[in-house]
Amino acid sequence: MPEGLRLALLGLALAFIALACAPPAPDAPAEVSARELLGRLDAGEAPVLLDVRSREEYAAGHVPGARNLPHDELAARAGELAELRDEELVLYCESGRRAEFARQILAERGFRQLRHLDGDMSGWREAGLPTE
Repeated sequence: MPEGLRLALLGLALAFIALACAPPAPDAPAEVSARELLGRLDAGEAPVLLDVRSREEYAAGHVPGARNLPHDELAARAGELAELRDEELVLYCESGRRAEFARQILAERGFRQLRHLDGDMSGWREAGLPTE
């Protein structure tokens, strides 16, 4: 075998090994826009909505149909959502920080269809969309 071909094959083999051994890229949460979510709500095709704000914030107004599970209780109460492990869940808070925290907790517990409401509750309100 010619030396150049041997080196090329060796390089390809090493590249393949490097790719196979590389850690997976972290899952970036898929975003869902407020308008897309509203359309799905109106069509009766809404995903499970999880508001991870405090009970007081939730009571002051939330996306229609959302369930409230405060982010600081999520680790202890994630089992309450076990039947939803294979469902699409859209998470939101006021600005995104708590929703990302909640996404990480749920992802660690095997939830895979996690999405984030783009703009969170503040964006929903700013767009003038309905609340409960």
